Amino acid sequence: MGKTIYLRLKKNIQVRNHATIKLEDIAYISGESAIISKLNDIVLYKMSEADHNVSVIDGLIVINQLIQLYPDLEIQHIGPTQTIIRVKKENKKKPSIIMVSVIWLLLFIGSSMAIMNFHYDVSMQEVQQQLHYLLTGNNSEHPLSFQIPYSIGLGVGMILFFNHLFKKRFNEEPSPLEIELYKYQQDLDNYVSYYENSLNISENGSHNPN
Repeated sequence: MGKTIYLRLKKNIQVRNHATIKLEDIAYISGESAIISKLNDIVLYKMSEADHNVSVIDGLIVINQLIQLYPDLEIQHIGPTQTIIRVKKENKKKPSIIMVSVIWLLLFIGSSMAIMNFHYDVSMQEVQQQLHYLLTGNNSEHPLSFQIPYSIGLGVGMILFFNHLFKKRFNEEPSPLEIELYKYQQDLDNYVSYYENSLNISENGSHNPN
């Protein structure tokens, strides 16, 4: 064909069970439209039960297949070197109200105990009593003028910190929890990529496209 195309793999995709993976499913291709239409329909892999819930397609394997089909094609590979394929779980059951309630109760009790233990460790009540005395000149065992605003501010601060109130987001900035989940997903992808490639090399020496 004597043409040049630019290939960029998608980092990860989701497919259904036993899906047939074509080049257009895992990669973005730039070049002449006549060439792209032919390349997009190339079948790279067929998901099977042996893949379980995840599989990895390496960029070098994709390039080798394209070179075998089109020896005169010049391929410029940019971006990610692998695509992680995850199988969608079908017929996902709705969570049980009882289970959700139990988990919510455990989290509520656990977080409450953590906050109370922290306040006990730093002697928060004594600090508020001293502040109340310094500002008003009166001793009070329960300085509600400090405790009530502090309790409200604590809850509001946690909502603003996580940038969510139920499904409502206050701004586009990711919350610390979302960042930690993103880092976890990155580490998980790296592990899956390394493990799957090591397994394929040890068993087959290459990724079988059939």
